[in-house]
Amino acid sequence: MSITPLMPVYPRCGVRPVRGDHCHLISEDGTRYLDFASGIAVNLLGHSNDHLIGAIQRQAATLMHVSNLYGSPQGEHLAQRLVDLTFADTVFFTNSGAEAVECAIKAARAYHSHVGNDDKYELITFKNAFHGRTMATISASNQEKMHKGFLPLLQGFKYVDFDDLEGARAAIGPNTAGFLVEPIQGEGGIRDASDEFLKGLRALCDEHDLMLIFDEVQCGVARTGTLYAYEQYGIEPDIMATAKGIGGGFPMGACLATEKAARGMVIGTHGSTYGGNPLAMAAGEAVLDVVANPEFLAEVSAKGERLRGRLEQFIGNYPDLFELVRGRGLMLGVKMKAEPRPFVAHLRDNHQLLAVAAGDMTFRVLPPLVIDDSHIDEFMDKLSAAAASYDPEAPAT
Repeated sequence: MSITPLMPVYPRCGVRPVRGDHCHLISEDGTRYLDFASGIAVNLLGHSNDHLIGAIQRQAATLMHVSNLYGSPQGEHLAQRLVDLTFADTVFFTNSGAEAVECAIKAARAYHSHVGNDDKYELITFKNAFHGRTMATISASNQEKMHKGFLPLLQGFKYVDFDDLEGARAAIGPNTAGFLVEPIQGEGGIRDASDEFLKGLRALCDEHDLMLIFDEVQCGVARTGTLYAYEQYGIEPDIMATAKGIGGGFPMGACLATEKAARGMVIGTHGSTYGGNPLAMAAGEAVLDVVANPEFLAEVSAKGERLRGRLEQFIGNYPDLFELVRGRGLMLGVKMKAEPRPFVAHLRDNHQLLAVAAGDMTFRVLPPLVIDDSHIDEFMDKLSAAAASYDPEAPAT
């Protein structure tokens, strides 16, 4: 048998973590890594947060799973907290970001069907976006690398350049149901939308009775210095997908919607075996306990500004390697002059620093939101040493 027991769909590197210690990961050989990838924006409280661990342990000892055929006091409580904290009136809990986006797509189509517009099923999405790996979510992206081997794609998606309001306006047609957009593209290279663009999409939705769907799977849950990034744009979506950091490392997500947008999501239209299980709800509650307060969010913004300032000062020392820094809060990207993956491997293998590559020749800096100045110092020391020792012509490890 030549295939590995784990289906070989990931190009796994040599780092093999077996333990986490706050903002560090420890591999099975004892090597200690500074984790500024956070499981791709997931471990926002680090790897050993007592409050999160305690909440999961207590709930695991009490009740882990029941069918959604029964009442859910745990789900009702967390849903109410999210409703109170956001634009939303109602919440559907999922197990992942892709499932949350799937629910959002269905909600947008169901809204139009419910009001008698069955011909409005098409979502306008934006190039270089990443919405997940299900058939619907890869169909919502224009990235051919995710399409290969899975054709035919699902119908009902039209692609427009990101941050191109006039292109979005021109794409509206008789079948348009709404827009699906990341306020800050993560996999696409930490590219944040302009105020004009998102406010313009909101105005177009209001004018044409379309659904504005935000994918905040990566940029949401305090990552950018507000609980959700939409708050920084002065508008509200109709539907929003959230996941990653919302469970702090426990698998969960959610689709949030206004009462109007959820009009078509009635009994029998959607479901999930595990979504909203009591164990996930306990994790979500613990995360909100920590991040959903002004003091914590202000600290994320302040730490993000300090880190960004030091990065911007640093890259000027290496104009042949780095181009610019972008992003918000502790969702930062460093755009390089060449493909970033060899440099990310150099950081990891030679300097025990974990970051994660993205599109547009960018690597992402996504530390736990609980870092302090000592972690920023350690990060900059390792990054400086890596840049000084990096040979772009050397073969990738």
